[in-house]
Amino acid sequence: MEIGTKVKKLRELRNFTQEFMAASLEMTPSGYGKIERNESEVSYQKLEKIAEVLGIKVEDIVNFNEKMVFNIMNNNNSNNGYVVNNNAMSDNEKRLYEELIAQLKEENSTLKKFIEKLHEK
Repeated sequence: MEIGTKVKKLRELRNFTQEFMAASLEMTPSGYGKIERNESEVSYQKLEKIAEVLGIKVEDIVNFNEKMVFNIMNNNNSNNGYVVNNNAMSDNEKRLYEELIAQLKEENSTLKKFIEKLHEK
């Protein structure tokens, strides 16, 4: 998925309009629309500004995968309205997330030990 498409999907998830994004980025709506349609190149500086408006990091835009987003449905018969597509991730993506989770657990453990040492003093 191209950057512009990712930006569009993330904007839609925030319920922001193209006009709001354009105004926040000090752009014309047509100029911003070209970004979402992948008709113009996006500089890293512009991507930083877009991420700031969306309240996320540039990495979140670059790594965005719409298959990872939960679909909220108004159906009370399916897990409180949340449906997860278990086949949405490739094996490689699953491995990467498992590695990330393991790394975060290790960091969490290290931070807990550090906090304990601070309380001892």
